[in-house]
Amino acid sequence: MGNTTDGIERSLEMLFRLNASRKVHTRRAAAAGVVVSPPGAVLLRRIQEDGPLSLGDLSRRTEMDPAATSRQIRQLEHDGLVVRRPSAADGRVTVVRVTPRGAAVRRRLAEVAQAHMDGVLEQWSKADRAALARLLARLVDDLRASHYQSIDEERAG
Repeated sequence: MGNTTDGIERSLEMLFRLNASRKVHTRRAAAAGVVVSPPGAVLLRRIQEDGPLSLGDLSRRTEMDPAATSRQIRQLEHDGLVVRRPSAADGRVTVVRVTPRGAAVRRRLAEVAQAHMDGVLEQWSKADRAALARLLARLVDDLRASHYQSIDEERAG
């Protein structure tokens, strides 16, 4: 199991690095014809999928530092991609919404990403693509549900 686990961890590390790469993001954004920072794109996606959201909720859902979230939202607002307004439920809370321009940027990024993934997986069988989707979702769920144990706890138990 150790060698398999090692290989999985190495592959995941490479995948995460690829996904977090500024160079890759810059190429994706250029292909989409948009300008948005990598963290801005993450926030834009989360707001569009789950929004409108308060800054606190947005920070928690993206696991981003609250100060960084606020800075990124200011930039997205400056670029006309989001707006901040008082919550209809509680006027003391400010919520962030995607503007039509922000939705267009998000759509273009998604279209480029989808076309790229389709091209990469084009030679994979339908069964392999379905298995990958199922197993990745399962892995994410299991990783979220489990907690790290110290080496001492693991050896004792």
